[in-house]
Amino acid sequence: MTDVNLTKAEFLDLYTTYIKREGADKLLEYLQNSDFFTTPASARYHLAEQGGLCQHSINVYKRLKDVVRHEYGENQSEYSEETIAVCGLLHDVCKVNYYTTEFRNVKEGNDWVKKPYFKVEEKFPYGHGEKSVFIVNQYMRLTAEEAMAINWHMGGFDDRVKGGSYSLSEALAKYKLVLLLHIADLEATYLDEERG
Repeated sequence: MTDVNLTKAEFLDLYTTYIKREGADKLLEYLQNSDFFTTPASARYHLAEQGGLCQHSINVYKRLKDVVRHEYGENQSEYSEETIAVCGLLHDVCKVNYYTTEFRNVKEGNDWVKKPYFKVEEKFPYGHGEKSVFIVNQYMRLTAEEAMAINWHMGGFDDRVKGGSYSLSEALAKYKLVLLLHIADLEATYLDEERG
């Protein structure tokens, strides 16, 4: 079970240590005034629990650091610490104010009891990765490569790709960080996190 206070403290430490660009303070204020630190990472799959989104963001950040180090070496200069933190920690801000908690009747033995569950309640249907880019850009400027990586971090699971778009292929060819963030997201989701 995720410890909301510990993950929030770790996220804040990583964010304030590595993300220094103009507007970072305003974006952090937005996150602190939202449900970012208490909401789940998913409704019923990975980290479908209170605080799951924050924990998932930290996990992806750590995986991205490892993936970049593995690809470019221990003293790599391809990507700054700030870029790695921006992409890892902020790739899923699209899930802020995205879930609600509802109750359903579940049979336990001979009794019916009300159990909570998470439900998607999309208030701003802008997509997934593209919504994260939109939100971050409201406060802080992303580089083109950061925007592409966050935008396409779902890889082949992205609804645009499922609909037949070839833009992911072009993004992967032009920006290596797209692939690196996607790999980090997959590793965090399937290797580090409990499924609900």
